[in-house]
Amino acid sequence: MGLHANTIIILLSSIVILSYLFSLLSTKTRIPSVLLLMASGVGIKYFSNYYGYPILDLSKLVKILGAVGLIMIVLEAALDLKITREKVKLIGNSFASALFIFIISALGITYLISTWLHEPLDQTFLYAIPLSIISSAIVIPSTSHLPEMKKEFIIYESSFSDIIGILAFNYMLMKNVMSLTSVIQFSSGVLLAFLISAIASLLLFYILTKTAVNLKFFLAFAILALVYAAGESIHLPSLIIVLVFGIVLNNSSLVLRGPLKKWADRENVEGVLVLLNSITAESSFLIRTFFFIIFGYSINLTVFENSDVWIIGSAIVLILLVIRFLYLRLILKTNLFPELFLMPRGLVTILLFYSIPAEKSIGSFNEGILFFVVAVTSLLMMIGLLLFKSEPVE
Repeated sequence: MGLHANTIIILLSSIVILSYLFSLLSTKTRIPSVLLLMASGVGIKYFSNYYGYPILDLSKLVKILGAVGLIMIVLEAALDLKITREKVKLIGNSFASALFIFIISALGITYLISTWLHEPLDQTFLYAIPLSIISSAIVIPSTSHLPEMKKEFIIYESSFSDIIGILAFNYMLMKNVMSLTSVIQFSSGVLLAFLISAIASLLLFYILTKTAVNLKFFLAFAILALVYAAGESIHLPSLIIVLVFGIVLNNSSLVLRGPLKKWADRENVEGVLVLLNSITAESSFLIRTFFFIIFGYSINLTVFENSDVWIIGSAIVLILLVIRFLYLRLILKTNLFPELFLMPRGLVTILLFYSIPAEKSIGSFNEGILFFVVAVTSLLMMIGLLLFKSEPVE
């Protein structure tokens, strides 16, 4: 039984309105909207099944939405990263936190999965990488009521975690990862990505600030997406291009000096930045909405009948929590609340998980573990935000 065009329009519009209401509810109750979206996706699936509508395979759509969402979310995060002399220490602390916690978490999860499922270490490490990445897509929208220092730390840390995790994942997809040739080849790719970033940033600067065409923002996004997809197809860490562009645009006063001034009118940059922030935030919201709805729709709840999902999933969350606690308490020596609990897994985790090639996949790894970790870490974030008492920010 097919759906009428008007029914599809009503359904899609209702999902967007529902997501907006979830966002409002999240600011009041601090329940992560991602949980409500995934629950809605599960509900839509069982509602469709109950009324005889066919269950659709949306796995390819999840990948496409995830890739586009990744670009928008990294760009949105980069546009929040203001680099000043006063923030050097904060940036250093957040990068060290993201790197250290990612590495130790990945090693701990690798050992757990390898021991429990009796699988090779290189394959289990590939599975551990997505599970070790903090989701900026979930955590950044949830920090609006936090003090500025805590908010900026979380923004930097989650953004760095995304980048570090994606780079590590891309490296592990190479052949003979332990060889010097692979290291040199990957390092060359990173340097090439930075070079392309510089060229693409200047080109996009010119488009955004010099051209009189009003439809330039999505043209700029199309160029970013084209460069990203082309880079990925030749195995470049092209998300660096998106990150560099966002940082350069938000810190144009540090970049547009000397002969580079001709590439952009300084006074136009601020207006462009405000509009680009707005468009990026709106687009990220829309993509996140449909991504997590579809992810919820694709979940088969029967996976939770498997005891491995509960045991391994709980052990993974415990590893993540303990490592984060030890780093924040013993090394960074900072206040634990709410930073300890702000470690949700989300869009990047799901996208990378579905990007694992067939030859490196582990048949005994239950997909329910992924959903369990995403859901529980989001619940922990909710607990952390509820425990943190602060005056709401208008």
